[in-house]
Amino acid sequence: MLGMRSYSAGIYGDAMADVYDELVEPMSAQTRATVDFLAGLARGGRALELGVGTGRVALPLAARGIAVHGIDASVKMVDRLRRKAGATPVTTSVGDFGDVAVSGMFDLVYVVFNTFYGLSTQDAQVECFRRVAARLRPGGAFVVEAFVPNHARFDGKGPVTANGADSGRLEVARHDPVRQQVFARQVLHTGDGMRMLPVHMRYVWPAELDLMARVAGLRPTGRYGGWCGEPFMAASSDHVSVYSKPFAGDE
Repeated sequence: MLGMRSYSAGIYGDAMADVYDELVEPMSAQTRATVDFLAGLARGGRALELGVGTGRVALPLAARGIAVHGIDASVKMVDRLRRKAGATPVTTSVGDFGDVAVSGMFDLVYVVFNTFYGLSTQDAQVECFRRVAARLRPGGAFVVEAFVPNHARFDGKGPVTANGADSGRLEVARHDPVRQQVFARQVLHTGDGMRMLPVHMRYVWPAELDLMARVAGLRPTGRYGGWCGEPFMAASSDHVSVYSKPFAGDE
């Protein structure tokens, strides 16, 4: 049985900060589509990324003229972002992104790449929606990218993925379907050797996300099967969901 008693926000990011950019580099085409999608919603205003990591999305979005603020619990991830050329336009905060502990109002708040599931309880997820709503200007949008839950993914067989000739990942997970929580260990093999990565997540069904949004005073305004606006269908493995804050009098 996998135990996660010592798990806390930031552990996963700190454990893989030095290889993260290498692992996500094959996603460059998806990153471009992500930035195109988000830039259209930001409309040249202010954007807040929850779980900014090393800036895969925040940096190119800032290059579009968007004022981007990023929050991440991993000090090592944020340090790498700050050292990158062009990182200056991105303002950063270190802390639990679910607290949304920033000042000011935003036209766009977004969380990508299943990062929302890092909030490991329903209460934390609901509170995150509430705090996001408080930071959105009327007409602003909250965007969540996540996988569609699939119990077969956590059936104990341990998925194996290969990222290239010299890298791969093995995952062993314990699944609690009642609480919708997954406790896992990922064994990452890179050119520098092996490392163990702890994972603790709570997945959310799309309809549950919609309810969290409504509780927070946000409206579901779009769901897509990907960043290029693909239709969301029964067979979709991922979704990009958009929630908007109504203007006064439109609630």
